Amino acid sequence: MTTTTAEPVGVLVRCWRERRRRSQLDVSLAAELSTRHLSCIETGRANPSRDMVRRLCEELDVPLRERNALYLAAGFAPVHPERAYADLGAAREAVEAVLTGHEPNPALAVNVRWELLAANRAMGVFLGDAAAEVTRPPLNVLRATLHPDGLSGRIRNLAQWRAHVLRRVRRQLERTSAAGLAELLAELESYPGPEETDAGRDRTPYDDLVVPLRLSSEHGELALLYTTTVFGSPRDVTLDEIAVETFFPADARTAAILRAMAI
Repeated sequence: MTTTTAEPVGVLVRCWRERRRRSQLDVSLAAELSTRHLSCIETGRANPSRDMVRRLCEELDVPLRERNALYLAAGFAPVHPERAYADLGAAREAVEAVLTGHEPNPALAVNVRWELLAANRAMGVFLGDAAAEVTRPPLNVLRATLHPDGLSGRIRNLAQWRAHVLRRVRRQLERTSAAGLAELLAELESYPGPEETDAGRDRTPYDDLVVPLRLSSEHGELALLYTTTVFGSPRDVTLDEIAVETFFPADARTAAILRAMAI
């Protein structure tokens, strides 16, 4: 559903400019309007045209859902459609082809709040270990990971991974201002942390470059690195909010275990 707001368009523009830590002079030069005109828009003394809304949104990197809110606040119809994941057609097929092609390594697709949209079979093995309480639809991957009844008991570097996840959510909230993210962050922060710090234990050669996920399994300890892929220049709200998270073995032992688990 498209975001609705009672805020005037000028207030929204100013909020996004301040969120991006940009000055009026900087934004006005980049968006090719005068500083005075931008000031008038922000204070409500001028209403931006549809094209001006587009230019400001592009310059401030406003997410598509929130761009629709700015168009509505300026008196225009929303520009960017929103379809359910099941209705994305070729885009959905592309996402699921990536997930399948990544096997035997775990991979999943999530929305802006880390709610699960799709996962490959390898990922299903890991999520299947979490209690039903934390995997009820819509399954939130971060909740299932850090909840005491989720996977947290199996995470060898829980303090390190928990801090990394919380930083990611804070950055996502700062970048997108997406509904529900502040509540998710508060929930994740409320979960009990590890009783002792594990940030310096069992370090791997990758720790200085990226944060690995070190996970205990019945087959042995797994060391996983991950990447995040998003669609380039999407025009659909749903596509704009999809991220494909793919995990890779950080060592030969993990690669062998993942191959064995897939048989």
